[in-house]
Amino acid sequence: MSSVLYDVPGPAAIRRNRTLGVVGTLVVLALVGFVVWRFYEAGQFSPRLWEWITYVRIQYLLLGALWATISAFAVAAVLSLAFGAFFAAGRLSDHRWVSVPATTVVEFFRAVPLLVLIFILYFGLSRGLGIEIDAFWAVVLGLMLYNGSVLAEVFRAGVNAVPRGQREASYALGMRKTQVMTNVLLPQALRSMLPTILSQLVVVLKDTALGFIILYPELLYQARFLGSQNQLGSPILPVALVIAVIYIGLCLILTGISRLVEKRLSQGPRSGGAKPADPELTAPQVPSGAGHGGGAA
Repeated sequence: MSSVLYDVPGPAAIRRNRTLGVVGTLVVLALVGFVVWRFYEAGQFSPRLWEWITYVRIQYLLLGALWATISAFAVAAVLSLAFGAFFAAGRLSDHRWVSVPATTVVEFFRAVPLLVLIFILYFGLSRGLGIEIDAFWAVVLGLMLYNGSVLAEVFRAGVNAVPRGQREASYALGMRKTQVMTNVLLPQALRSMLPTILSQLVVVLKDTALGFIILYPELLYQARFLGSQNQLGSPILPVALVIAVIYIGLCLILTGISRLVEKRLSQGPRSGGAKPADPELTAPQVPSGAGHGGGAA
């Protein structure tokens, strides 16, 4: 049996792939074990380097950094989705005076590196135009401009991926373009776009770490601060491991939420069963032979 894109592997190929998978896993585990052993030999797992995590003041410091990261991510995610939806609608417009400026904005902010956007918002606006903006909004707006432009392309591609017959059939039924977009195209496109949207939101979450460049007190900024403290033994690796675990936990939570949403969307609206026919609207059955010969005496 073969597929359109590849041949289904046979028994020998399956055994070979399993062997390669086991060997690859063992190699990765060996490399991880070697790295852990080297860190152990260097004293990175000594109790003194982990004492900092028991200090209440440092725990509150990390909680504050976690809140700064989550708040920047939440605001940037909402604004990025709104930005992407707005400019995707502009790019899908039939009017060139709408689609051309929208395309220019999207392509421009997709091409500019995120770090450059943050620098322009934080330093450029204050020095060039005299507009002061704090670190939080510099990070949030930079994330919105970059990731919103990427999401605009995701939305546009998702809508265009819906079979053209769906749109033509909707227009044939007399639906307006807004109705076609909201009632026909978007519900179908959203299911296919959801994994890509999730991946981009994870990028938004991780890119909040760039805020440490402009001294925004998020997780990475506080990790650098704690790792440089000599009185704590300069616990660079322990702090990095703790921060990595926090980021992994946040990404897993975000993935779980998206899977729940995807599951609900795949189920569709629940139907309460077929509604029985109205007896008043049911036509009576005409007996066979009725009406043949009833008029002659």
